[in-house]
Amino acid sequence: MKLNYRKLGSGSPLFVLHGVFGSCDNWQTLGKEFAEHFSVYLIDQRNHGNSPHSSEMSYEVMVSDLRELMDDEGLQTISILGHSMGGKTAMNFAVTFPERLEKLIVVDIAPIYYPPHHQQIFEGFHSIDLQRIESRKEADQQMAEKVKVFGVRQFILKNLTRNDDNQFAWKINLEAIEQNIEPLGSGLVDGQTFNKKTLFIGGSKSDYIQQKDHQTILKHFPLATIEMVGDAGHWVHAEKPEELKALIVEFLQQ
Repeated sequence: MKLNYRKLGSGSPLFVLHGVFGSCDNWQTLGKEFAEHFSVYLIDQRNHGNSPHSSEMSYEVMVSDLRELMDDEGLQTISILGHSMGGKTAMNFAVTFPERLEKLIVVDIAPIYYPPHHQQIFEGFHSIDLQRIESRKEADQQMAEKVKVFGVRQFILKNLTRNDDNQFAWKINLEAIEQNIEPLGSGLVDGQTFNKKTLFIGGSKSDYIQQKDHQTILKHFPLATIEMVGDAGHWVHAEKPEELKALIVEFLQQ
């Protein structure tokens, strides 16, 4: 699949992958800062942003999408930064094509199985009558009945667009994501390892990377360093961008 992406800066290539329900826009601000040091590819994963839609959605095909982009760009090796689902894609790429990866950075996700836990967000999507709303404000009002947190609603509503008939529509392939949400929670299996420098960054207020997960991380990524950003939740890049940037740039320049 030919993924949508934005390329910024010059230097060693860095692929940046967003999480589920997100897009490359989520990393635009930090991407511009990374571009002062690297050639940054802000990527929409399949079924997200402006990338094509497909009923297929597994880490196997998402890894293949990245390899196709590398080949199209003539890149022999890259580094990857991935958040949440994007971190899972990055980890799967690392253990599948280790020879094509220089360094790996994973933000607030571990190589473990996570049970489906996005039901409230799916309910939020389905609560909006796309045929009848006339403004984003109306969409937010409808969604507020299911999703109480304003910031989460704003994140979800970034997926709202207008189609060729000027009607509201979702950018994401909601049906495919919902149907595949269980396998998107899958972890790595025994024996899958990546023996190069790896950085895991978690939010101290998030429960995605817990102390008990450190052993599993090091089993699959023996050379991993694990850093926790204080007073940050799951969206570390939005809550503590400067702290995150410093950790990432230092790691990549080592």
